[in-house]
Amino acid sequence: MALFKARTASLPADVEHALALSRGERVLAFGVDDNSGQFVVATTFRLLAVGDNTLRLDRPWHLVDVGQWQSETFTLTVTWVDHARGDQWTFARQATRLPEAFRERVQASVVLSEPLPLTGPRAKGRVVIRRELSTGELLAQTVLGRSTRGDDPQVQAAVERLTADLKEQVGL
Repeated sequence: MALFKARTASLPADVEHALALSRGERVLAFGVDDNSGQFVVATTFRLLAVGDNTLRLDRPWHLVDVGQWQSETFTLTVTWVDHARGDQWTFARQATRLPEAFRERVQASVVLSEPLPLTGPRAKGRVVIRRELSTGELLAQTVLGRSTRGDDPQVQAAVERLTADLKEQVGL
């Protein structure tokens, strides 16, 4: 029995309804974006944003490429591995555990990550084995830097070799 249970804010019922949580999924943290008024919600399986009782963003954790928390401005910025438009939210006027939940969920989705062995000062990339948190399925992702061409034969060969190696390591 917890004697000193912290009181936490609850999502409004209409926002929670818009999330359409799946079986076993639960809300870990949320915040209200200062600029748009959207509720940004971290669940066990997804990152979501709800505005005007409508789901505006619904992305599984394994699609996050990079997340960055700016503590000076209370801003969370997210980029996606599929190069979808990035997102940015600010939570300056509230206490939220969203940055911590975000970091934990992204880390939970990463099983193994290795940089591509590429030559050249601007050639960058990595292969990542990620877990789809709602199913447990493992997937291989290739994330190339802006200056790295996916149609370059050297890059393709490096991706193929490293992907095969990482898949073997995790039993795929």
